[in-house]
Amino acid sequence: MASQALLVVLAPTIVEVGREFGTSVGAVGQARSALAGAAIAASFGIAPLLERLGVRPLLLWGALLAMAGSAGAALSPSFAVFLAVHVVTGIGFACLLSAGFAGVAAFRGEDRMRTMGYVVGANALAWIVVNPLAGAFTDVLSWRAAYAVPMLLAFSVIVSAHNAPDRGAAGTTGIGLRGVLADPSARRWVLAEILSLFAWGTYLTFIGAYFIERHGVGESATGLVLAIGAAAFFATAVRGAPLLSNLSRRHLISAVLLVMALLIPLQFATDDILWIGLLIFFLAAAAGGLRGSVASSLGLAQLPDHPGSMMAARTAATQTGYLLGGLIGGAALAWGGYTALGMVLATGLVLCALLILRVSDPKASANDGPTTAKGARP
Repeated sequence: MASQALLVVLAPTIVEVGREFGTSVGAVGQARSALAGAAIAASFGIAPLLERLGVRPLLLWGALLAMAGSAGAALSPSFAVFLAVHVVTGIGFACLLSAGFAGVAAFRGEDRMRTMGYVVGANALAWIVVNPLAGAFTDVLSWRAAYAVPMLLAFSVIVSAHNAPDRGAAGTTGIGLRGVLADPSARRWVLAEILSLFAWGTYLTFIGAYFIERHGVGESATGLVLAIGAAAFFATAVRGAPLLSNLSRRHLISAVLLVMALLIPLQFATDDILWIGLLIFFLAAAAGGLRGSVASSLGLAQLPDHPGSMMAARTAATQTGYLLGGLIGGAALAWGGYTALGMVLATGLVLCALLILRVSDPKASANDGPTTAKGARP
């Protein structure tokens, strides 16, 4: 939740930041790119560190860097400094997110699935809690005061990190991202995550503008819609995956992705009927929560002896997907409007649905008995 807060805080403050520094909203949005680039680069160093040192140190370092980056943004005397401090924030983001997911490896069986659901769902909680709080601080005080919200969440990580699970990978030799990508099944999972998060992140980026421009929904009402969608995401991430734990993870993820690939283009074709558009958004958000929880569990199972490296790879995949979304999604929207955007995102989701079927599932292999499939593990 603390890592996601570092991203979410920019949404309600971006206009005021641009106004104070005399620059455009698009230019301020480059802070997101600076954060993403730093997070991707940091993931290469974080992967082996997680496995040598364990989860707890990375949580502490990530929280300290997140607080430093947030304080730097709030105190920035110029736009150049504002952009630069997001490099620090991006490194903190990578530490927090990778350590948060890697910590799930300390749990076993149904507890692991349930815990993964809460970790994935915490991303949605940031939209429900951080967004309105940051917006209120911006309205009442200033955009600089809004950065107190991610700072407070990062501080809570420092306070509670002593309870973090610190078992399994600590003290082992890390394989890093190169080791992850050398494994065929893990490499396919990473690529699938890039594709799915490209589509999902782009959808979230533009869905608010879609409701405002095509349905005439006000900004405040749109914020409420997004919060309700985040609640649906959280509910299925936490409760949905454990209920479906007996199903094949690969087939479940693929089926959910195909459902999303149908819903999103349909969403952008319902300009005249608001309630249908809202219903589709809530269904897509619920599907996104289920996909995120199950796919993350499948990723953690790829290299069970190296959870730190796998989850650092997930962090890199997340930010790579978001970066591609900004480039490709923005170009599709400019070229052919929301209809073209829906088709591009659906294509990415279908490709991901096909690719995820080629990822090995150790749990399925164990249930089916001995296997000689390449990449399968007991």
